Amino acid sequence: MWVKGICLALILLLTAQVCLADETDYALTPQAKGASGITAQKNREVYETLDFSDEREMEFAARGLICAPESLELVDAEGKVIWSQDAYAFLEEEAPDTANPSLWRNTRMNHLYGLFEVVEGIYQVRGYDMSNITFIKGETGWIVFDPLMSVECAQAAKALVDQQLGEYPVKAVVYSHTHVDHFGGVKGIISQEQVDRGEVQVIAPEGFEQHAVSENVYAGTAMSRRAAYQYGALLEPGDQGALGIGIGMGQSGGTISYISPTVSITYTGQTLTVDGVEMEFQLTPGTEAPAEMNTWLPQKNALWLAENCTGTLHNLYTLRGAQVRDGNAWACYIMEALARYGDQAQVVFQSHNWPHWGQEEIVEYMENTAAVYKFIHDQTLHYINQGYTAQEIAGILTLPEALNKVWYTRQYYGTLSHNIKAVYQKYMGWYDANPVNLNALPPEQYAAKLVEYLGDTQQVLEMAKADMEAGEYQWVAQITNALVYADPENLQARYLCADALEQLGYQAESGPWRNAYLTAALELRMGGQEGGGATTSGDIQRNMSVPLMLDYLGIRLDSAAAQDVNGKINLVVTDLEEQYVLTLRSGVLLYQQGVQDPEAGATWQMPKAALFALLQGNAGGVRQMAQIQGDQSLLDQLCQHVTIFNGFFNIIEP
Repeated sequence: MWVKGICLALILLLTAQVCLADETDYALTPQAKGASGITAQKNREVYETLDFSDEREMEFAARGLICAPESLELVDAEGKVIWSQDAYAFLEEEAPDTANPSLWRNTRMNHLYGLFEVVEGIYQVRGYDMSNITFIKGETGWIVFDPLMSVECAQAAKALVDQQLGEYPVKAVVYSHTHVDHFGGVKGIISQEQVDRGEVQVIAPEGFEQHAVSENVYAGTAMSRRAAYQYGALLEPGDQGALGIGIGMGQSGGTISYISPTVSITYTGQTLTVDGVEMEFQLTPGTEAPAEMNTWLPQKNALWLAENCTGTLHNLYTLRGAQVRDGNAWACYIMEALARYGDQAQVVFQSHNWPHWGQEEIVEYMENTAAVYKFIHDQTLHYINQGYTAQEIAGILTLPEALNKVWYTRQYYGTLSHNIKAVYQKYMGWYDANPVNLNALPPEQYAAKLVEYLGDTQQVLEMAKADMEAGEYQWVAQITNALVYADPENLQARYLCADALEQLGYQAESGPWRNAYLTAALELRMGGQEGGGATTSGDIQRNMSVPLMLDYLGIRLDSAAAQDVNGKINLVVTDLEEQYVLTLRSGVLLYQQGVQDPEAGATWQMPKAALFALLQGNAGGVRQMAQIQGDQSLLDQLCQHVTIFNGFFNIIEP
């Protein structure tokens, strides 16, 4: 794959030097194009749909600013830029034809960065990472909510707070939920040693560690690659490149860390007082994350809404890949929070975007947010029960007009289309009930047969070019991508598919959709691009439980190649005093915890650290740390068939 990708990139680069530069001559040039007349017109029409004179959200985004550095560009230890607001200086201009003006407006608000006062004693540093970091003043120090994604970003945010508000110790960290942009920067503000000494509490909802670690491990390699599309990690910021993603500007690229929780919140209504700060928690599992919680701060009449309310329609399904979220539960938990705290709350604030102040405003904000998720859930099921498929429902449903015009329920991050498909997936799965699709051909085989039936590929391209001129961008992308799957070296098909995707990106109101379209266009023109934001780290891996490590070993085991590998192994993890029986059956790894089998063919006694060598298929490394008794060949056979996942794979081509 790598050799093929390199050769293709060279072919494309050489071709780029000799092709004509006429931007209207689609499929002849690999260069990025500007907005077509049709795209420009569609983007201008957005101004007629929405009330751009309504500045209430902009006022909330700017309210309470204490300090904003003139320049914000953060680097890691090697000097690599891992976060930059300077790169978005172009947002000072009016929206160009190459950007949906609604997304442009939202990105401008997310571009407002610095230290903000929410209410007296509650402060946020916003715009220093994808998420916000919140500091709540206690009697002697800070309670910190959601310490960003990267250590370097969290350090910079804490330095800004120290400079403006004085240096105080962190007394507790609260993880609102299990996504890495809400805990990955924790070692930028506290250390493991402080936690071990009992100086700092780490508070999280029940089940946090299991979900936080497993999400970043089981499918972490694939998620990381797909995240590069969702977050535009391969794109340069610009009016023809990356904009914001609705909930922020994008992913930071720094060091991800992790510290395990020391306090678990197990029920709604549970209270804690830390450094004089009273907190009451509301568990909201299955909403934006499998384990998540809101927090009521009665001394401040302030309600922390985690990521259950934001400045955009959120995801019931995220494009990087994740478990589908429960839109009905999401709506119900928001309404529960409103019932519990709404008559007292004077401000609501969260881990993305900006707060909302005033009781009337808060009620409207929470009810509107709950209403969009309930609408998507209920109306998708309404049409499911009439026999419609996911694709059909996505083409039918539109948000009620009143909700559609609300700025904070616009589709900057999640979209109505892919959230509808998430509800369908949750209840009905992948199958649309059409038997033709029970065992459909894989994309490459389908594309090959399609090209065979089409006959004259050049004629298809000419027809696609005509449709391109007519603005049929979705169809052009589909038909030319089929040609690419049939023949990845068909440069005209690649270029025309890229041109169509580019126009779809320019029109997109969703930041992730824009990023996905433009990243695909980039890779069609230049070949596969390696890179993207990491979703795992050494800290996360070290906190894998033994069962999680054994599950992951089973995922890495190539069962097709290991069908003849059979046997039983007694595993003793010496430093944890845990016992397991591993069963290899036709290349499938099964295990039982807390038992040993006297008939096992081998016994492995090893510290947990040796399991990391096992996950790498490193039999020699395992033997250096372990005592292997009995059948020595089982270790070698197992390690021989462990696959080391490559972080790069093709997406827009075979």
